[in-house]
Amino acid sequence: MRFADIPRDLRNALLATLFFGAASGIIVSVLNNYLSDVHGFGAAARGWLEFPREFPGFLIMFVAGALLVLFSETQMASIAMLFTAVGAVGLGYLSPSTAAVVVFVTVWSLGDHIIFAVEGPIGLKLAAGGREGRRLGQFGGARNLGTISGVGMIFVLAKLIGDRYDLFFAIAAACALVACVFYASIRLWRGGDRSRRLVFKRRYGLFYAISALFGIRKQLFLAFGAWVLVQTHGVPVSTIALLYFASATLGVIVRPLMGEVIDWLGERTVLAVDELLLLAVCLTYAFASDLLPEPLDLYALYGAYILDAVLFALRVARTTYLGKIAEHPADITPTIATGITIDHAVAMSLPVLSGYIWEAFGFRWVFLLAGAIAVVGFFVCLQIRIPEDRSN
Repeated sequence: MRFADIPRDLRNALLATLFFGAASGIIVSVLNNYLSDVHGFGAAARGWLEFPREFPGFLIMFVAGALLVLFSETQMASIAMLFTAVGAVGLGYLSPSTAAVVVFVTVWSLGDHIIFAVEGPIGLKLAAGGREGRRLGQFGGARNLGTISGVGMIFVLAKLIGDRYDLFFAIAAACALVACVFYASIRLWRGGDRSRRLVFKRRYGLFYAISALFGIRKQLFLAFGAWVLVQTHGVPVSTIALLYFASATLGVIVRPLMGEVIDWLGERTVLAVDELLLLAVCLTYAFASDLLPEPLDLYALYGAYILDAVLFALRVARTTYLGKIAEHPADITPTIATGITIDHAVAMSLPVLSGYIWEAFGFRWVFLLAGAIAVVGFFVCLQIRIPEDRSN
């Protein structure tokens, strides 16, 4: 099928996801170097920043509930992109102090967490029955294609003109504004059923547990995965951007395939295997520098960084699992929002603790902690059961 022949709402959703991927990829790929080079952050300060950065995630159940009174999921996504643009501009041009950094990181994070709550329901709304994983995988591929474009541009600019963080963040803001326009043009939910404001049901308890474990994993690696490379090995922003570029390139191919695998093998198998692969990533981060000579240790860390980034694609299995056990489609968005709030309530302080663990005992203990969490996650994921009338 030609791109022009794709239905209008699906085409606009894919384009919105592509530009969101570019904005998010730029911000994430330069943030650690920006904090280290411009503001002189150490490991403890970087860990502390995760608290305000993730605080909007703790509030997202209530934020999403309030927004659902007036807006549909696609309109909420458009609003999220405005927050992302404001946060990027603030980091690039309005952050002379650490306090300002905290404010604008929080604004950017609010946009990110609103997207987390609505991107899955948008994808499920556009999916054919039994092909939810495939559709969400396609959206993941579009996001990675955007990330390739955005991060590739940053890599070239960093090589040509140096680390111009103001320009990098301005490009991210522009991409977010384009995504905002495309999200606003999607007509899903117009005249249809509205999502409920707040949902908290025992039926979704396993989904909440899996979300909490994923939140812990995500925060540890966002905070300290690249930080190992930047602080311990002095890896420059251009190389971090290149790694992000490589993982995004793989994601364009792998994410749609992972969606097909989810539809084929089911969420239980996919999520359990994800935890085992995550354990391997953690052990690589912890021991590569002890077991391998230079520069092989650094190459192993590069591989772990890319594998971990690719594995993030499997989070869509949580959304397809929820779609199969939901009592009503109107439960999906608020349940995802509740899951995000729960995982942040559990995990928001963990990067702060991990920063102190790093400085007191060394970085490897941070990743041994993450590995232990992966083992717990493996056994939790084995508890997944899909009702027979909703399985593939």
